[in-house]
Amino acid sequence: MDIGSLRTLNAARKNRQAAVLVTDMDAGGSRVILEGEVVAGSLGDHVAAAFRSGKAAAVDVAGRNLFLNVYLPPPRIVVIGAVHISQALARLAPIAGYDLAIIDPRTAFATPERFADVELTADWPEDVLTARPLDAYSALVAVTHDPKIDDFPIADALHKGCFYVGALGSRKTHAKRVARLQEQGLSDAAIARIAAPIGLDIGAATPQEIAVAILAQIVQAYRRRDIVTTE
Repeated sequence: MDIGSLRTLNAARKNRQAAVLVTDMDAGGSRVILEGEVVAGSLGDHVAAAFRSGKAAAVDVAGRNLFLNVYLPPPRIVVIGAVHISQALARLAPIAGYDLAIIDPRTAFATPERFADVELTADWPEDVLTARPLDAYSALVAVTHDPKIDDFPIADALHKGCFYVGALGSRKTHAKRVARLQEQGLSDAAIARIAAPIGLDIGAATPQEIAVAILAQIVQAYRRRDIVTTE
């Protein structure tokens, strides 16, 4: 790998941006493609598939043998609300390979005793997410049922392009949420990205089952996320 490619990869890693290192196995030489760059033809298709899978691959493009090495930021789940669903999700997420953090300003809920070995912050989402912003490799899960706590991070997640945004609540609750977000100027298309009711419809009844449904929907959104690299 040449020094220019290494610098580009290091910068992408620092900025939590995905990248693919394309190496020509026949002629030598390499180039870095950042997620979002337009790549023409079949190479663009191969690169898009690599970004979705996160797996390295050897491909043939117009008779050239290329090796694609993928560098993806670790996907993370940011949960708003230290509730029973969050406790179950905190145990499940690492098994599926996701980092998880919980934010809840309600100190009666956000206690180390209830969330041992979990990244837990008992503060307002506005303050926490300013210090550690959401990004395209973040999933936002809002489960407090309290608009004063949930609304800001939901809107922020939509603005930041999080690959998943889900919110707990009935259809009536969500209709009120939609109205509040519209008042903030969010478009109908942006609001439509919210998964509400949250989680895949598996008939979940307990907090543990709801957590399974949420994680399954997050994985689905992550693996099917839009990758724009072809023209």
